[in-house]
Amino acid sequence: MLTLYFCPGACSTASHIGLEEAGAQYVEKPVMLPKGEQKTEAYLKVNPRGKVPALDVDGKILTENTAILTWVAQKYADKKLMPSDPFEMARAISTMAWFSNIVHPSYTHYMRPERFAPDAAAQPSVKEAGKSAFWTNLQEIDGLLAGKTWMMGNDFSVVDGYALVFYGWGIRAELPVKELKNYTAFIERMLKRPAVKKVLTSEESVILKHF
Repeated sequence: MLTLYFCPGACSTASHIGLEEAGAQYVEKPVMLPKGEQKTEAYLKVNPRGKVPALDVDGKILTENTAILTWVAQKYADKKLMPSDPFEMARAISTMAWFSNIVHPSYTHYMRPERFAPDAAAQPSVKEAGKSAFWTNLQEIDGLLAGKTWMMGNDFSVVDGYALVFYGWGIRAELPVKELKNYTAFIERMLKRPAVKKVLTSEESVILKHF
């Protein structure tokens, strides 16, 4: 039995899409971050770090999108959700690691400056620097998509669901994401995939309000 702990609109949307694309049978367990549910005693028993996503695999917990998506792709190998060539697979994992280690934190600096600057006077500059860095990262994603159908080339992979997350965050940050022509065309292709549309509809994604 699989159980996905996620929050609508958070980075966990990536794992949500991955499971849906794989055709996996799983139970959805929303953890509402705005309500602080990730800090409850019950959820901290699932993930002591108090973050989403977390995937319960027959009583064993897996965290972090990069790990969960890699596991999903290998578990449901017949769905071909990851490049089969070892080097290309490593490149896919590298891209997801960049999403996790660089792109996501830049947005967090914008959304949660207090985590990085306890001094309230310093928080506006942290917020602005985070927004600027996040926009630069979105531009890089746009460049990576140039001449491609999907993030890793001609074939859809679990990386694509992760890439979609940041476009939605760009909308939230009121960034001019529609100027990113490659990225926007990619989102339009993603919305034509039934699994993606199902997840975004169930999570009431902000992306759906702009397409």
